[in-house]
Amino acid sequence: MIHRVEPLPTTFLEPRHEELRARIRSRAEAPLEEILRAFASGTLDESAAARAFVKALAQADVLAAVVQGEARSLAVAREEIAAVSGFADTELALQGLGSDPIRRAGSPSLIREYVERAAFGERIAAFALTEKDAGSDARSLRTAARRDGNGYLVRGIKTLITNAGIADFYTVFARLEGTPAGKDVPMVALVVDAATPGVSVVERLKTLAPHPIGTVAFEDCRVPLDHRLGEEGEGLDIAFATLTRFRPSVGAAAVGLAGRAFAETLHHVQTRRQFGRSLAQFEMVRERLAQMHAELESARLQVYRAAWTQDKSHGAGTVESCASMAKLVATETAGRIADQAVQLFGGRGVVEGEIVESIYREVRALRIYEGSSEIQQLILARELLRPQ
Repeated sequence: MIHRVEPLPTTFLEPRHEELRARIRSRAEAPLEEILRAFASGTLDESAAARAFVKALAQADVLAAVVQGEARSLAVAREEIAAVSGFADTELALQGLGSDPIRRAGSPSLIREYVERAAFGERIAAFALTEKDAGSDARSLRTAARRDGNGYLVRGIKTLITNAGIADFYTVFARLEGTPAGKDVPMVALVVDAATPGVSVVERLKTLAPHPIGTVAFEDCRVPLDHRLGEEGEGLDIAFATLTRFRPSVGAAAVGLAGRAFAETLHHVQTRRQFGRSLAQFEMVRERLAQMHAELESARLQVYRAAWTQDKSHGAGTVESCASMAKLVATETAGRIADQAVQLFGGRGVVEGEIVESIYREVRALRIYEGSSEIQQLILARELLRPQ
């Protein structure tokens, strides 16, 4: 049973967003929990569970809201799905993250083939930007694309790629061969089918929480010219625009995980008795609950304000500042709430399989991927100090 503390009202959401929230709870929650049980029992391995999550999310009509919908729908979906499973949220997010560059800069035929099929779970997506020596510094990419006749030859290695080995296609970002890595290096964005000769998964990585992630090599992979997104030189701009769109949704996932941890803790302290009374009757516990709730709602407001600014087409500086602030505040807050949840659960909180123990592990990566907390601070400072 999933315990919940219902979010307080916000003017940033409209009735259709609350309808999406209700639909996720009624149609997606039970199938996702069933997959989680199968994964925990060993009936499904990590790759099979990932595929099952995508299929279940498509059948519940959730993927389309993420892949083809607006920013607030994406945020609502991630908050609700993360409250059920951080693993499922990863699969939900990657369908959007991997296909958004195509939706943003692809041809109509690419959109039909990849975006629309990803929206219905017919293709699994991956976003291939990170490299061993190019994480936060994306301009240092070494993966190169060389123009060759009516296409490109791609060579390089990408790491920490979610859905490595299960994706049907990778949205790959590379520098144009013959140009040195650096601030002004021209980049290109390409859609690479996983079945393309020369594509291989050379390593699967294990992380704190279940996550299908690994290292992918591209050895002179031939990519048709019509699989390029935008023009040559626009690749990094496309990547950054996609990351800006998804940053509030990372905050939403953090809010979903933190909200679940808070709700489970609230239930626990009301039922757990020590020294002849429930934990909830102790003043110190009440103070911690109040602080957790206040921080959770503050983070949620940051997330939905950021998504709202995107949907209402505010200026680029406002959108970027709100997106970075939402990710920074929500993910850092979620880490604190998860830590407090473990503390209030006591010894049970560190036992493998307890919900707050799994959330504690799942929430940690959110402060790193799609721009670490430190990168968000740099973005905020840059916008704050920009000449008016």
